[in-house]
Amino acid sequence: MTKLLIVLFSSLLHPFYVSIFTINQDKDAKNLEISCRIFFDDLEDALEKEHHKKVDLVKGGDKEKTDEYLSAYFKKNLRIQANGKILSLQYLGYSIEDDAAWCFLEANDVGTIKEMTVLNSVLYTSHEKQSNILHVTIGGVRKSTKLDNPKTKASFSF
Repeated sequence: MTKLLIVLFSSLLHPFYVSIFTINQDKDAKNLEISCRIFFDDLEDALEKEHHKKVDLVKGGDKEKTDEYLSAYFKKNLRIQANGKILSLQYLGYSIEDDAAWCFLEANDVGTIKEMTVLNSVLYTSHEKQSNILHVTIGGVRKSTKLDNPKTKASFSF
């Protein structure tokens, strides 16, 4: 019982830093849809460190500037290569749900994907113990992995 209490107490002192990235392309689609679930306070901290300005994802403020910051942040920290070609990701926007920011991106006209490599360093400069979980579904086949800081690269074959 004492060991259980120690484990529970220590988990309170050392919070988990986990984000989830879902990458989907259904059988008939040419586009790739990406959604990212990230604790909004962690994302705000990362954006503030990069831009040296206060960012409030919940209240909004200057939405255009916030979207600009998010777009640049994802361009720098999330890259996807399909069939040997680096995809151009377009940032679409974000929404807040409970304690998370859902961020949305897409890549257009990617065609049939046989191989994919994801480079993901989102929140790595902010949290030494950051983990990013990847769920990739291509043509109905789902594959998942976890990247623990400093590991940034995952490859998938379909």
